[in-house]
Amino acid sequence: MTWKEAAEPVLSRLPVIGRPDGHVAFRRKLLWTGAILMVYFFLTNINPFGLAAGQGSDFFGQFRSVLAGEQGSLLQVGIGPIVTASIVLQLLGGANLLGLDTDDPRDQVLYQGLQKLLVFIVTALTAAPMVFTGDFLPADPNVASSLGVALPVVESIIFVQVFIGGCLILFMDEVVSKWGVGSGVGLFIIAAVSQQIIGGFFSWSGLGAAGFFASWYSILFGSQTIGSVFTADGLGNLLFDPGNMLALFTTFFIFFLVVYAESVRVEIPLSHARVKGARGRFPVKLIYASVLPMILVRALQANVQFLGQILNSQISMPSWAAYTGGQPAPGTLFYFVSPIQSPEQWMWFRGTATGEPWMIAARVAIDLSFMVIGGAIFAIFWVETTGMGPESTAEQIQGSGMQIPGFRRNPQVVEKVMERYIPQVTVLGGALVGFLAVMANMLGTIGGVSGTGLLLAVSITYKLYEEIAEEQLMEMHPMMRQMFGD
Repeated sequence: MTWKEAAEPVLSRLPVIGRPDGHVAFRRKLLWTGAILMVYFFLTNINPFGLAAGQGSDFFGQFRSVLAGEQGSLLQVGIGPIVTASIVLQLLGGANLLGLDTDDPRDQVLYQGLQKLLVFIVTALTAAPMVFTGDFLPADPNVASSLGVALPVVESIIFVQVFIGGCLILFMDEVVSKWGVGSGVGLFIIAAVSQQIIGGFFSWSGLGAAGFFASWYSILFGSQTIGSVFTADGLGNLLFDPGNMLALFTTFFIFFLVVYAESVRVEIPLSHARVKGARGRFPVKLIYASVLPMILVRALQANVQFLGQILNSQISMPSWAAYTGGQPAPGTLFYFVSPIQSPEQWMWFRGTATGEPWMIAARVAIDLSFMVIGGAIFAIFWVETTGMGPESTAEQIQGSGMQIPGFRRNPQVVEKVMERYIPQVTVLGGALVGFLAVMANMLGTIGGVSGTGLLLAVSITYKLYEEIAEEQLMEMHPMMRQMFGD
């Protein structure tokens, strides 16, 4: 008996969101997408029963805009388990260790069931140390005493609630993917980043946490001087960008640069083999693999830091993992592999960065190398496992009846032409996205959004706009929907 025959009774019976029987009207898709978005915001504002108020550190704080969710809420784990499960399955599938043919409907069911089961397992493994170590989601002793139970019982109740929240976000993603517009993962990232950006503009809670408009209100009415990008307060402390002008510039620069990069492409001309005058173009974008592989890179970094925090709380390893206030101590292993998240973490001349200048320089170099090289590697990995490689693209062009003018109508010939562009553009685009993500973190953005989160939000929004435009076009011209498949 193969593993597929043994696992099929379990994997095929896991709960699943059914696909629509026919075409879903565009307005109905928007309603489903809007409803799921409202549920997402609702769940991020519900605290698990038994949680101690105002206690516990947010490990995902520096990755929160990428992994979505909210600290101390039912959606504590965010989309982290979904991303981690996808990484594991794509690695196994890329190495052909699963033996699944995604073109076979039976294997498709097994693959989706295996992914869902893995998400459940990763959710449990992520939530358990957050709850039972007491560092991230501490239980309230008063609740335990009022219920007349031991504290571990309350911790178990919190764990169940967080686990259910992690499962809910998986099914919410499935609803959006099948009944809505875009994907749930992308929608949740946009929601998390938008919250931070809006807060960065309109927050009015104190000078240190003041938003853009609050800072300029203080500057205009004399309670704060703008000076230069680097200026000093009355106590002689060096301030950075008091008017948030550099953060504003970085935010808009990344926004326009990603939109521009999405429009930069190499267009390979195509013509129909049997219909004269029927021509088209196959676009190979500069960011061919999209920005989504960056989620995989940052998720890998988040899991590494998560391991460091667990080692710090459970085992005394001061030379490897020592954390202070949620940040790794200078000189430790996890300090050097921790990504730079803000200007304060690398500007040693301001006195806010921890560690010697050479330590900070090494940390920046490691982060930049990891993001650039990792971005290129994961971009290649993404292209090959999602059917965007030269071979798969050539088969798609061949199957559609198109050919490249001046070349024989042969899949191998088309594949050789695609190999001139796709691998090089994939590596270049992945490295560029990684570089931009690090630079945005180092310069700072409005609301303290991470560079990767900002890149993801802009790119996903741009693709969502294209998908909405396509849906509207097919609603106006139903014949086009029949041509491209209902």
